[in-house]
Amino acid sequence: MSRLLLDTVERTVGTYAVTFLGLLLADGFDLTSLGALKAAAIASVPAALSVVKAALGTLIGDKTTVGWIAKNSRV
Repeated sequence: MSRLLLDTVERTVGTYAVTFLGLLLADGFDLTSLGALKAAAIASVPAALSVVKAALGTLIGDKTTVGWIAKNSRV
């Protein structure tokens, strides 16, 4: 797999996991409830936006990652 694809997958999975766990914690962490299924569905939206952000990152910033800020820039 290419470095850019691995970077995108890592960011997408991380975004989904953080969003899903955050929604579960806010809902009371009951995996058998309908709220857990809703949390799983809702968490896919930020994960999908993470893929869009990564795609845009290939056009701007450092060309070796999907990040938007170049490695040699000073913040």
